[in-house]
Amino acid sequence: MFYWVTKYTLGVSLKIVFRFWSRGVRNVPRRGPVILASNHLSFADHFFGPFPVPRKVTYLAKAEYFNGPGIKGFLSKAFFSGVGQIPIDRSGGAASEAAIRTGLGVLAQGKVLGIYPEGTRSPDGRLYRGRTGVARLALESRAPVVPCAMVDTFEFLPRDSFRPNMKIRPGVIFGKPLEFSQYYGRETDRDALRAVTDEIMQAIHALSDQEYVGEYIKKSSSKSPESAGETDQAG
Repeated sequence: MFYWVTKYTLGVSLKIVFRFWSRGVRNVPRRGPVILASNHLSFADHFFGPFPVPRKVTYLAKAEYFNGPGIKGFLSKAFFSGVGQIPIDRSGGAASEAAIRTGLGVLAQGKVLGIYPEGTRSPDGRLYRGRTGVARLALESRAPVVPCAMVDTFEFLPRDSFRPNMKIRPGVIFGKPLEFSQYYGRETDRDALRAVTDEIMQAIHALSDQEYVGEYIKKSSSKSPESAGETDQAG
């Protein structure tokens, strides 16, 4: 219930105050499991990305959002728990596989799962190589993948900034659903996972028009990985 209250209060406020816009939301299927695969430019993406979607979007959020100390930690846990986000351990290995299984559980319930294939926020506004956790989810669940592009949120709320740039009007674009039936049954094939991931990233690139970087975001470049998108089961 808190999710919908937040959506129709904070969401409307964000649209009015920041002149937020969206395009292509009709491309998101109205029923059945769906994966929203988005670029990730700013902490603001957590708000602007899911709000235009008429369905609840569940993200696999980093566990640090749920176990921080003090009042700030309590408020963070209350908010992310209240809007239905699921904490995951990002330490790799068995934890990465557990994140995949959690995401598959969300999709098995016919829900919308949000994921950032880059694994963390872009350090410079460019689009980086996607990690193959999104491909594992797509092939094992056989859910369609809707590419999603956050636009100008990097300039709207830069890293380590708490003051939005009111001169920037952020937005989000939803592309047409992608399906990968030609790869079904190849969930453990490294080449298939890489091909699916690259196709998803190309679709995001076409929507966002960002400069593309053919390498992963180095963890040292970013202190806050955001989701199970950083899971790379194919290495």
